[in-house]
This record gives sequence, C-alpha cells and structure tokens, in this order.
Amino acid sequence: MKNFILGLAVLSTVAMKAQTQIVAHRGYFQSQPPTTENSIKSLENAQKLKIYGAEFDVRMTKDGVLVINHDEHHGKMEISETDFKELEKLKLSNGEKFPTLKDYLKQGKKDADLALIIEIKPAKTKEKEDELVAKTIKMVKDMKLESKSQFISFSLNICKEIKKVDPKFKVQYLNGELSPEQIKNEGLDGLDYHYSVFQKNPTWIAEGNALGLITNAWTVNDTAVFDELKKQNIKFVTTNIPDQLKSR
Repeated sequence: MKNFILGLAVLSTVAMKAQTQIVAHRGYFQSQPPTTENSIKSLENAQKLKIYGAEFDVRMTKDGVLVINHDEHHGKMEISETDFKELEKLKLSNGEKFPTLKDYLKQGKKDADLALIIEIKPAKTKEKEDELVAKTIKMVKDMKLESKSQFISFSLNICKEIKKVDPKFKVQYLNGELSPEQIKNEGLDGLDYHYSVFQKNPTWIAEGNALGLITNAWTVNDTAVFDELKKQNIKFVTTNIPDQLKSR
C-alpha cells in the first residue's frame, strides 16, 4: 500500500511538472481596470495571478541608465539617443513614472515565487549590447535576484554574451530561425519562438523537450492555439491573457 501511495505521489509530481506554465507578456496589463504594458502595476498584477513568471523589456539610455520599454522610442524620443532625465519627464499612459530596471526589480523582489523573464533588447553595436548585458547582470546580482531571473533576446550575440558572463543563467533565443539542435550547439538553454514558428516546424517542440531545452511560445492570445501547443507538451507560453490561460 505504501508503495502504491508513493507511486501516485510520483505520478502527481510528474504531471504537475509537465503542465504548461504561463508567463505574462510585459506583465499583466489587460486587467480590470486595464493598465499599461511594462508598467510596475502590470508586474504587480502578474504577481497577484500566481502564475510562473512575467516578461519585460530592457533598454539602455544614452547616459547608460537601464529602463523598461518595449519600443525603441518613448514618446518621440529614441531611448538610446536620449538621457534619462529627458525620458523621465514623459510619464506612462497610466500616469506612472518611466520605469527603470531597478524600479522593476524592486517590485519583482516582493514576490518570492514569480520568475522574472528579462528580455534584453538588441542595440546598435556589439559593444553596446555587451555593455547592456554586463550592466543588467550586475544589477540582478546586486539585488540578489539571480535565482528568480532568466533571460531572453532576439540578439544571438546578447544570448551568447549572457552565457559568457555567467553560464548559470537560463537563456532563451527569440528570433526563430535556429532548430533545437542548433540552439543546443550554441550553448543556450531554450527556444522561445512565436507560435507560428512551431506551427511551421511541428517537430521542434518534441525535439527541444528531448534535448532538455526550455520550449516557450509567444504571444499566445488564442485559447485554441494554447490548447494545440499544450497537446504538444510545450513547457511555457507567453501571453497577454494570463488570467484566461492559467485555468485551462
């Protein structure tokens, strides 16, 4: 009987681990009331959902301040060509101040469970990308958030530089052109691709899982697409509707 109960416990644990986990895309901003993507409030909303993680975008200002913003521009200002003191004059659409990475990590630290999925945006030169990587990792370590933080990027250089600076960090590539085997050969930890890439390459999820890679799809805002990916045992999806997908 004890062996039977132990067997059930093991099967239950395996099933829980096999469940597709949910990552809030730029935080949970399509909330009620709605807020703004990549805002502190969107991160706080994600923390309240009790999901796996929240993704957010890091850029660097002209004077070297790390900020949270998806687009190259904040208003009409190009972030990489503008000092922070000018950028912070323009608030977010929800009234919040323009967030720095430090602001975001401070809020992230308030929840011990929510993983922080840090997307480092490509820069204009390799030197700038390497500087961005070094500064981001230093801030994560200074705030003692290594165990909660993972990295993603569309830049293969950024992904490889993160592994060079600290191989312990989990790093996933976003661009979509590399097969699971190529990802493994590059020394990276996973493929985080638009769901259409997996639809065009229907064996990649299984191949990635078999290679011990992280498999993730973005941005999954259709429950039918989510169900399709879940059947293929994808490990994670990134979504604007985390509240809807977490219960499926």
